[in-house]
Amino acid sequence: MSKRARREREIPEFADMVSRMIRAHGRRVADADPEDLGSLLELREELEQAIARAVWGQRSAGFSWSQIARGLGTTRQAAQQRYGIRPSSHPAGRASDYDGDLFAIAGR
Repeated sequence: MSKRARREREIPEFADMVSRMIRAHGRRVADADPEDLGSLLELREELEQAIARAVWGQRSAGFSWSQIARGLGTTRQAAQQRYGIRPSSHPAGRASDYDGDLFAIAGR
């Protein structure tokens, strides 16, 4: 059970809509020029950043790495390795400012 009461949300419906939009964009790019493939790569980067922001939002809300790992479909150790660097350790500061660039935060 989570540490906070589960609120009714439209997460599944919203995710379904976004998935349909991404699939439609993929079909459009399939009929376009090779240069347009970059737009799909940009979407992939946006998704990675969104996942990182969501993980840190949940960590800030008190969820454990084990709970988050279950949501990600991975192990606690894998989740912590991938997202375990706190955005606040970056000079930019807050988790809400985090852009998903773990290597920049780690100073690599």
